[in-house]
Amino acid sequence: MMANIHLLVDTSTQCMSVFDGDGVIHVFEISTAKNGTGQLENTGCTPLGHHQIAQKIGGDCPKNAVFVGRVFTGEIYDEQLGLSNPDRDWILSRILWLDGCEMGVNKGNNADGVCDSLSRYIYIHGTPDTEPMGVPRSHGCVRMRNDDIVLLYEMVNEGTPVLIV
Repeated sequence: MMANIHLLVDTSTQCMSVFDGDGVIHVFEISTAKNGTGQLENTGCTPLGHHQIAQKIGGDCPKNAVFVGRVFTGEIYDEQLGLSNPDRDWILSRILWLDGCEMGVNKGNNADGVCDSLSRYIYIHGTPDTEPMGVPRSHGCVRMRNDDIVLLYEMVNEGTPVLIV
């Protein structure tokens, strides 16, 4: 892990850039919300603004480990499991749970209701590798390929800044 790492999630390009200081050290293709950007609970939107990684989950689990409620189910995702559960929103391999840093924007509540990214369970996480990247398809989270989330997990710490634009 590097000391001055921060992430930039660009919902318009569907890319995440990893910076060490001012320099880009890696760019990942991602998938944000099919419902676009927005802060409110139950909208299925990806929240904008300054966040930090509140919790890293799954570091001891195998790639393609299946998580429900941030707990490893013991299942390992494969094509057969996917076909037998076509409506599941798969959270695989690793979870980086995001916490908003801007009160009334992505933390706490605002005049329209709950806008808190942490209580909305907004993550950066792995998804089946058959899911397309580079197009918005998630339910609000930032989806990544499993190899990519495993690599990113090793690059960041809890507290790493994440800006979503």
